[in-house]
Amino acid sequence: MRRMSRYLYGLLTGAGILLAFGLPAPAAWQQPVPASAVTGSWQGTLKVMGTELRLVFRISQAADGALTALLDSPDQGARDIPTSKVIWDGDSLQIEAALIRGLFAGVYRSDSLLISGHWKQGGMSFPLILKRGEVTLRRPQEPVPPLPYSSEEVTVHNAAAGIDLAGTLTRPAQGGPFPAVVLITGSGPQDRDESLMGHRPFLVLADYLTRRGIAVLRMDDRGIGKSKGNFATATTLDFAQDALSGVAYLKSLSIIRPGRIGLIGHSEGGIIAPMAATRSKDVAFIILMAGTGMTGEEILYRQAELISRAGGASAAEIAKERAVQHDLFTVVKSEKVDSLAAARLRPILLEAVATLGDAEKQAMGPADAYVQGQIRQITSPWFRFFLTYDPLPVLRKVKCPVLALGGALDLQVPPLENLQAIERALQEGGNHQYTVQLFPGLNHLFQNAVTGAPTEYGKIEETLAPAALSCMGDWILARTAKIR
Repeated sequence: MRRMSRYLYGLLTGAGILLAFGLPAPAAWQQPVPASAVTGSWQGTLKVMGTELRLVFRISQAADGALTALLDSPDQGARDIPTSKVIWDGDSLQIEAALIRGLFAGVYRSDSLLISGHWKQGGMSFPLILKRGEVTLRRPQEPVPPLPYSSEEVTVHNAAAGIDLAGTLTRPAQGGPFPAVVLITGSGPQDRDESLMGHRPFLVLADYLTRRGIAVLRMDDRGIGKSKGNFATATTLDFAQDALSGVAYLKSLSIIRPGRIGLIGHSEGGIIAPMAATRSKDVAFIILMAGTGMTGEEILYRQAELISRAGGASAAEIAKERAVQHDLFTVVKSEKVDSLAAARLRPILLEAVATLGDAEKQAMGPADAYVQGQIRQITSPWFRFFLTYDPLPVLRKVKCPVLALGGALDLQVPPLENLQAIERALQEGGNHQYTVQLFPGLNHLFQNAVTGAPTEYGKIEETLAPAALSCMGDWILARTAKIR
């Protein structure tokens, strides 16, 4: 789905185990270096499973000489991550980020002015060389104040769950009442902007639609950002109720036109939107951006194959990965007790780890910690639900207008298979108010891309292709104009 396979990816924001790693041994010939030599901004690039992630450490020194640091992950849209400890010892630097259970340990080289070391997180270790400087991301589509519309912080109450969700409502400055949409994020813990790889797709989408006369509500996922609740125990069904709470909130506002409130869901959000639409007549239309027409298991098989092939994997390597996935999924589907499932999953994962090359094992770190992390993720409530959920029966029940969009270069939700399945389900349910649009050259994030591989996401300056934006805006305005 949106953040690739939940159990294969997710470095900085994933759950990990902070281990007590020793610092690299200082070079015998190097003289002690004052702590002031490492103050300022330092950047480096992690290479993780075919993905490059840039990190920036901003180190400051207090009057008493103590060092502090903030961590940025520009490609993930994360800034000012607090660190819990900064230790400087002659020429060795250790920065601990307890919040994300990460640790950098390196040695400063005065001859090269580099800090060479490793980033360690989640039981894995990755080489990381830091050099002075910031990372500047150019995102020309992001709105810059002053804005020609109203933007306000709002609170949406989900009465069924007993939680408050924090969000932003944007609406045109003049006129009204307006048609409106609720934006639904993809999989993984997402903020209201759906921040990913230095992009904020929902910020850009909300800006575009609001400028065209459509009010937009976007919310932090439950338990994320300023929203209450527990993300770790939630499933797709829970997120559908969160979306409906957003619809109810919009319906209560006099500035919103009754009967003209819709949903736009991206990736997993494209599963959630049909769920919500079949539960409430207040949902007037839905837009599925890279929505699915397959079970989660089928999606994960195809996703792994496409991404691995794009990364240069051989047919034999892809087949081996598929076999491991099948064995893992079989256990998760058949064993409902987490402790018993873990006992069966452990030998499968350990055997898979044993077949890796020396370089892969070294990057992974302690096998036990890695395996335990994988088990936690694939036995989570969300993964158990997603793996077996079939979206087709719900799609057959959707009666409101539907716009289903896909990018031809999407490697995470294969576009042809899913768009065709969605269209068949709507037809079988008797819904003829639908439009299916495949965009050549667009990836899973609806960016103009070269290969569609996730490694491109952060490198592309464009956040959302103008063709996709105008398609959604035109369709919403045309549909809402017909609603009486």
